[in-house]
Amino acid sequence: MTKPAKFLAALLATTFALPALAAPARLERQGNTRQLVVDGEPFLILGGELGNSSASSAAYMHEHWRRLKAMNLNTVLAPVYWELLEPAEGKFDWSSLDTMLSDARANDLKLVLLWFGAWKNSMSTYVPSWVKRDQQRFPRVALEDGSSVEILSAFGEATRAADVKAFVALMAHLKQVDSAGTVLMIQVENEIGMLPVAREHGAVADRAYAQPVPAELMRVISSEHERLEHELRKIYEDNGAKASGTWSQVFGGDESGQEVFTAWHYARFVDALVKAGKSQYDLPMYVNVALNRTGRKPGEYPSGGPLPHLLDVWKAGASSVDLISPDIYFPNFAQLAARYRRADNTLFVPEANNATNLQGPPNAFYAIGELDSIGFSPFSIESLGDAPNVLSRSYEVLRQLSPKVLANRGKERMGGFRALIQEDGTVIDTPVKKTLGGVEFTVTFIDPWTPKDQQTIANHGGLMIQTGEEEFWFAGQGITITFKGADSGPPKVGIEVAEEGVFDGDGKWIAGRRLNGDQTHQGRHIRLPPGNPQIQRVKFYRYR
Repeated sequence: MTKPAKFLAALLATTFALPALAAPARLERQGNTRQLVVDGEPFLILGGELGNSSASSAAYMHEHWRRLKAMNLNTVLAPVYWELLEPAEGKFDWSSLDTMLSDARANDLKLVLLWFGAWKNSMSTYVPSWVKRDQQRFPRVALEDGSSVEILSAFGEATRAADVKAFVALMAHLKQVDSAGTVLMIQVENEIGMLPVAREHGAVADRAYAQPVPAELMRVISSEHERLEHELRKIYEDNGAKASGTWSQVFGGDESGQEVFTAWHYARFVDALVKAGKSQYDLPMYVNVALNRTGRKPGEYPSGGPLPHLLDVWKAGASSVDLISPDIYFPNFAQLAARYRRADNTLFVPEANNATNLQGPPNAFYAIGELDSIGFSPFSIESLGDAPNVLSRSYEVLRQLSPKVLANRGKERMGGFRALIQEDGTVIDTPVKKTLGGVEFTVTFIDPWTPKDQQTIANHGGLMIQTGEEEFWFAGQGITITFKGADSGPPKVGIEVAEEGVFDGDGKWIAGRRLNGDQTHQGRHIRLPPGNPQIQRVKFYRYR
């Protein structure tokens, strides 16, 4: 073989030996929802979010990566900090991010990056020093008396330009260094909201408030579209339902109307970041929200974020955002999460209370089974110790069931169950019903074989998946399910086979005990006992 031929052969061998680059994660329609697609396959995020400062130290995180993998997570939600990435204007330091990417890959974990840019929990404490110290160029929010708070103004053009520039640099760097596709999604800013007032003041903000409400927002608000939130409609109609005018003319001058103004301008700021970032690297991007407690007025909570009553403002103002995702720390998880499961918004829960909260597992089963959430993630995940815990065991169950969950999302073949809890913590243990495959299932949360005073009803929950005409899978703990016909077929439903078991590493079902006797009360119910998340496969039959 000649030298040129040998060279060409070696070049071709080297080229074809290179690993294929992973395609960026994307959202893809399935049924009446969307899937997160990773490496060409649907993916369910079983996640945990790090504490706010944990990711700033590679040494601090060193021992945690192994533990997080052992807890059955597949994804870690981790902040990236503007102040660390751009310590001097225009000079970027990627060492902290690159180390985190390397550590995540070494432990076979995916990442969702949280951009702590202009705002984090309303405030602007993670911006670089050169931004903090130049209040002339990067103005703070002004109150009515002229004083300021440590929140960067959404009307600061230089602020937006600097945040966009840094975010673009981040996305360009990820595209260059993350050929493995470790990063799945990006959270843009963190829990945006105005405090301690409903809107900022000052010359620039006041001039904007005196301008007409933008036509694109008026089209949403004045439409009769069925998804319009009742609260936003009420704000509009309570102020005369004017078809045009300034912000105070259309929405009134009280805190509720001022909050709509704040929401719009926050949304426009975020939309600029998302558009610019996606132009570099088109990953799914979302915004998260700090929810408000009932009865609080705007300004008494972080106002103007993508709260339930402001979702349509954000949908109009930040149309480039892929998901609006609630951070839920209140007990009424099910009711709040349901507000974010809309035809135009796929649910993702990036902060589901603290990782130590024992209501996390039933909330995960409910969000994934009933609301088609693409993932679930408690906060401060590294705070859990090495000891086995119910979250880890529940994640193991969900990991094993992931292929069946993903195959049936958006097809109305799943259900999720938990006892409803009110905002004040009151537990409603009334049984709930779900009809699938012509069978009406009744789910109770009080275990019949355990003394009630030894049960914590709020921690009980699970999900079910229909995978065949008569085949169902049940998972969770602390729930008992009875069943009867709900269509024109035979009215009675019996258990042909009920068995517990696990899926092995290859996804093969390994049956355990056959449960057709006492464990199913001689065929009368399916029972998943408290304290031990598990999977049961059940095949029913119909008779008269």
